[in-house]
Amino acid sequence: MEKLGPGDPQQIGSYRLLARLGAGGMGHVYLARSERGRTVAVKLVREELAAQEEFRERFRQEVRAARRVGGYWTAPVLDADTEAAVPWVATGYVAGPSLQQVVGHDHGALPERTVRILAAGLAHALKDIHAAGIVHRDLKPSNVLVTIDGPRVIDFGIARALQTVTDGGLTRTGALVGSPGFMAPEQVRGDRITPACDVFCLGSVLAYAATGVLPFGSANSGVHALMFRIAQEEPDLEGVPEGIADLVRDCLRKDPAARPSLDRVLQRTGADDTVSDGRALDPWLPSALVAQLGRHAVRLLETEDPEGETGQTRPAAEAERGPVRPAPTGPQADGGAGKQPGPVPTAGPGPTPEHAPAADESAPRPALPQV
Repeated sequence: MEKLGPGDPQQIGSYRLLARLGAGGMGHVYLARSERGRTVAVKLVREELAAQEEFRERFRQEVRAARRVGGYWTAPVLDADTEAAVPWVATGYVAGPSLQQVVGHDHGALPERTVRILAAGLAHALKDIHAAGIVHRDLKPSNVLVTIDGPRVIDFGIARALQTVTDGGLTRTGALVGSPGFMAPEQVRGDRITPACDVFCLGSVLAYAATGVLPFGSANSGVHALMFRIAQEEPDLEGVPEGIADLVRDCLRKDPAARPSLDRVLQRTGADDTVSDGRALDPWLPSALVAQLGRHAVRLLETEDPEGETGQTRPAAEAERGPVRPAPTGPQADGGAGKQPGPVPTAGPGPTPEHAPAADESAPRPALPQV
């Protein structure tokens, strides 16, 4: 978390901003609290994107779709204003680092038991997402947050309702949507996207969690070479524990029809009975990570309103600050905590704001075409 800067708004909608969590291609994400004291992540769209009607329409669709998920294994959408001058969306704050941070910086490769329970949690999350008619299409370590209770999937920034990924949707023909290193072959080829795409990405995430490296290598040799390997070559699963190697390999089949269903993934993890209702029933993380999460929780409890804001009424504070204004963009952001560098969405008047409560890489990411 970083302190708010002079260019950051102090309030978005009814949410008091506390700190900046990051920034990315879609916009900024802030730590905030609601009027009733709930901690949330507020994603503020970049002003230049808000001026594009195509983007606004896509953003409206994504917010509506994400509200339908409401599962235990994702960050719930709580509030949004898609018609504001600068659109925004508020989600439940997930108090934990990203899997990218955990594996790439804090701990390294995770033990087999942890990876099995991770697989079960992610399979449950994807089932909730698919049941709402969504293909996530960007499942990767930076979009998986690690908590005491289990993993949480975030960032539906480029997810689409199923009907928009076929002919007649908003996605332009030939455009790529996803993150190199964690794309499915059909994404690379520009073929029709189905829920099996997320199963392939799940396999890549599990391989990374178990080894600390990507199964098709990094983009050091160029993004096109990486995408060729994804589309044409077999994954390198050296170091993946034998007990889960076959499951990971099957998830990474080139043919979407050959990949296991999510129900079958759950069965093969052998860990389905260790997770329920969004919780890992038994301790699932190494002790060092449990201690880290405890320190993070303490830091969150100690986070206060920005200096000078506490105790002021909102009208008085807003009069001192002046109008809400978006902040400059930077590297990528997540919707919770601890996302790696290099992947989101204030209030303003609008005709029909969508503003109602709802259920709740290792390689640098190159610029991909907007779709």
